Amino acid sequence: MRLLALTASLLLSHPAWALDPAALVDTAIDQHILPGFTALTEATGTLKNTAAEDCASDSAALRAAYHQGFDAWMAVSHLRFGPTEEEERAFSLAFWPDTKGFTPKALSKLITSGDPAALDEEAFAEVSIAAHGFFALEFLLYDERIQTLGSDAYRCTLIQAVTNDIDRNATAILADWQNGYADLMRTPSENGPYTTELAAVAELFKALDTGLQFNADARLGRPLGTFDKPRPLRAEARRSERSLQNITVSLNALEQLAGLLAAHTPTPAKNLTAAFSLALGHATELEGDPAFAGVAEIQGRLRVEILQQYIGNIRDIVLQELGSALDVTAGFNALDGD
Repeated sequence: MRLLALTASLLLSHPAWALDPAALVDTAIDQHILPGFTALTEATGTLKNTAAEDCASDSAALRAAYHQGFDAWMAVSHLRFGPTEEEERAFSLAFWPDTKGFTPKALSKLITSGDPAALDEEAFAEVSIAAHGFFALEFLLYDERIQTLGSDAYRCTLIQAVTNDIDRNATAILADWQNGYADLMRTPSENGPYTTELAAVAELFKALDTGLQFNADARLGRPLGTFDKPRPLRAEARRSERSLQNITVSLNALEQLAGLLAAHTPTPAKNLTAAFSLALGHATELEGDPAFAGVAEIQGRLRVEILQQYIGNIRDIVLQELGSALDVTAGFNALDGD
């Protein structure tokens, strides 16, 4: 009887699951990070090759490749640590929010001057970061003023320079993950970026939390503005009408990461599944307003605010339930205090 009582006491004093930080890190790398960046390089390679064959701003094939590449970036854009931060690669891929309008200014300067930097990969890598990445490409493909500025020949060259640079950065990120950074994350050391396995889990947890926060505060918060002064023109990627799509793709990727981190924590896992389902389900109700232009009207604003609240609910579960179960916190991130 004493043995049975002791066994029962141990079962009550310990959770039914056992935290294995190393396994969580391995799974996240193998099922989320490496596949995500591999898919990104495949998409950016297609984008570069498509631009090489057809660089017209109204090319259906080029615009389709742009959307596929942007989707692939959205699926990994929350992984803002390690290789994505080297040489400001993440900013080179996605310079947004652009609160000062640097991207159209940088592109206009290049086009009107016929800057030869667009002809050389190394020289182009040194031009303003605002002229790089998916948002620069969006202006070149969808902005009426930029589309007609300067000569067709130079804009073609610039489109090819931008798509080459996008692929160069994506390829470099994947290479760094494959050739060292994944091992640094799997094998903590005193001299490495992670001194313990739990520190590596905390990095992934922080990426999850920051990704959710960016969706709520920036991708939705910026166009929402205030009730008296909504800001629909501040919506991310509104020119190509993918403001909502960016959020949907991001949420799907974040749901996968959350599921991997919560794999052995039944209650947070169940609650996260329900919360993501609610948010993604509501997002489908906004499909008629892909660039959030509706925030200027009361009903349209309400629908976007509800999505923002649903994402906030997911974040609450992550911080209050999943973090506690994993024994980690999100800590400070670049969005805090903005």
